[in-house]
Amino acid sequence: MNDFTARPMPDRRLWLPEEEAEALARGTHGDPFSILGVQEREGVHFLRAFLPGALGVDVLDREDGSFRCCLTAMQIPGLFAAWLPHAAPYTLRIRWPGGEQLTEDPYGFGLLLGEMDLYLIGEGTHRRLGQCLGAQPMAIEGVSGVRFAVWAPNARRVSVVGSFNSWDGRRHAMRLRHPAGVWELFIPRIGPGEAYKYEILDAHGALGLRADPVALATETPPRTASVVADTTPFVWHDEEWLARRGSAQAPDRPISVYEVHAASWRKHGGDNGELYRWQELAEHLIPYVLEMGFTHIELLPIMEHPFGGSWGYQPLSQFAPSGRFGTPADFACFVDACHQAGLGVILDWVPAHFPTDPHGLARFDGTALYEYEHPFEGFHQDWDTFIYNLGRREVHGFMLASALHWLRHFHVDALRVDAVASMLYRNYSRNEGEWIPNKYGGHENLEAIDFLRHLNEVVADEAPGAMVIAEESTAWPGVTRPTGEDGLGFAYKWNMGWMHDTLSYIREDPIHRRFHHHVMTFPMVYAFSERYVLPISHDEVVHGKGSLIGKMPGDEWQQFANLRAYLSLMWSQPGKKLLFMGCEFGQWREWSHDRELDWSLLGEPRHAGVRRLLTDLNRLYRAYPALHEGDSEPWGFTWIVSNDETNSVFAWLRVSHAGEPMLVVANLTPIPREGYRLGVPRPGRWEEIFNSDAECYGGSNLGNLGQLHAEDAPLHGQTASLTMTLPPLAVVMLTPAGPA
Repeated sequence: MNDFTARPMPDRRLWLPEEEAEALARGTHGDPFSILGVQEREGVHFLRAFLPGALGVDVLDREDGSFRCCLTAMQIPGLFAAWLPHAAPYTLRIRWPGGEQLTEDPYGFGLLLGEMDLYLIGEGTHRRLGQCLGAQPMAIEGVSGVRFAVWAPNARRVSVVGSFNSWDGRRHAMRLRHPAGVWELFIPRIGPGEAYKYEILDAHGALGLRADPVALATETPPRTASVVADTTPFVWHDEEWLARRGSAQAPDRPISVYEVHAASWRKHGGDNGELYRWQELAEHLIPYVLEMGFTHIELLPIMEHPFGGSWGYQPLSQFAPSGRFGTPADFACFVDACHQAGLGVILDWVPAHFPTDPHGLARFDGTALYEYEHPFEGFHQDWDTFIYNLGRREVHGFMLASALHWLRHFHVDALRVDAVASMLYRNYSRNEGEWIPNKYGGHENLEAIDFLRHLNEVVADEAPGAMVIAEESTAWPGVTRPTGEDGLGFAYKWNMGWMHDTLSYIREDPIHRRFHHHVMTFPMVYAFSERYVLPISHDEVVHGKGSLIGKMPGDEWQQFANLRAYLSLMWSQPGKKLLFMGCEFGQWREWSHDRELDWSLLGEPRHAGVRRLLTDLNRLYRAYPALHEGDSEPWGFTWIVSNDETNSVFAWLRVSHAGEPMLVVANLTPIPREGYRLGVPRPGRWEEIFNSDAECYGGSNLGNLGQLHAEDAPLHGQTASLTMTLPPLAVVMLTPAGPA
């Protein structure tokens, strides 16, 4: 018999120093691995476990389950210890008031994250944080459980809490890995579906519960816990789509986007019904969008956000799809279904700011960790949100990893970056004296600029074929210019100037439009300074702005005619297209995130006519290279008539790579124009392939009987000319018949 069996139990030598015991009892001990689990003293092993509320603890052999010893209560409630004959793997049998639990000891496992992972996190260059930090189901030493890891370098103590430990932060305190500032812990015998948070004793001694910044799943609001996600790899079926999406999204290809707020597109049972889940959106939204001929669906942010009224633009979980619509696997299935149907998926993504909710990122470890310290840099007064400190390498890397997570893990085809202007300028929406200049004394946010350039470079390198699109509302130069040419490197930029000018014009009574004629021609001055998307987005049909058709002047017939003409202008001018849901059939009510679209309107002929018109516009846009190949190049557009203010008539040519022209003519008054003569590049027969005044769209059906003959008579700088009838408040498109 060795001297282990002779040691008396309990043994005061296993007691903790008083200060450490008190810290453990209070939940303020910063290094539990130094005192819990298997320890060694003078060549002999002993085991300590801290299990507040436990009645007793036995130690079993992990291999065969045989009894090894019984732990004895120590000097504070919940602290147990005993000498061990050896340090072989063990299991704890814990007796609780409510029953017995068999589990491995979290403090019986060694270091979890590798040195390379820690180095990359600290340098802000880890591109797969979603597979490194957060909650990762895995097996360690043959034991199934979840590895937790969180960046909180200034916290005094971090614990994982959940129903598995009665939300008691003393039970699963984590280990701090210096110098990365990452806390880690493996908790055995829990798995996907488990709700959890981090209990953080912050730098100032305050205790709080925080959601996981790198959670892959979350509870559905108003609940705020993170959820251990099932990380079983999704089986994709979109290899063919991914192989060709780069060419499909090139500047000379048609891109027509249907913008969707998933929570209000359609609901079960009407306005107050339950939300559609991803499976139901796949069953209903995808066929609807395909029928109308769009190439992409753009989703307002679906990252988890606590306040539904933000429409997703105040997200707190940059790696987790909202639980409102299903699981992460459900979202992957939706994207896969879109790709199999030939539709691209664009996600709105928000790297500019984050909300102040107490369970979120704000002063996460008691310091300004994710945000700037000074409110002149770190707080958006307009939105009551904090601003990411993208000059901090770990935050820079966090946001890059988020972008790549959606593009690689979920096969998303593009990110539309929200509020880029607010990122570029330190004085954005700030009064004089309320902002801090950059190191050169200027108003440019140099660290945000570096981030955006780096984002576009990394996406091009690590997500081939994917796009990054900027919502940028100022005249910042080179938004879509390559980073190597001192640009920001975005694939496309929303043309907010075009949207503002054209909506301003179309609101005018036709009697007054001749006094605002230049407002419609001015966007062509800068149309090719960037690669543009023409957007009629959610922002234009909310907050008292009214619906799109509600902006149109005149009686109801004229309102519909104006709407048809406006959409026809948009689809025939240079730039990719984006239209918010409901605009495609002329919804009267201003959009509200709380109710579904007014689908009953499609039973009325004029509303159905608008949707048919848009379907035909998409068909023409995709079928005729002249309408999309020159979207970003000046050779693709030529004014024929730009100065007929008296008649409010505009005419232009669109041209394909092969030189095939399309003539577009707009009469934006309710007066038909007979005998209107226009220059065209070829004599001979021209076919009227589109007329927004057609009866099938709800128009008066005035036109040119499908074809016209151009004479060899130069006009408007062209070699031939034709005479045509211009229908009221309408746009017509014509192409030459036969080969060039």
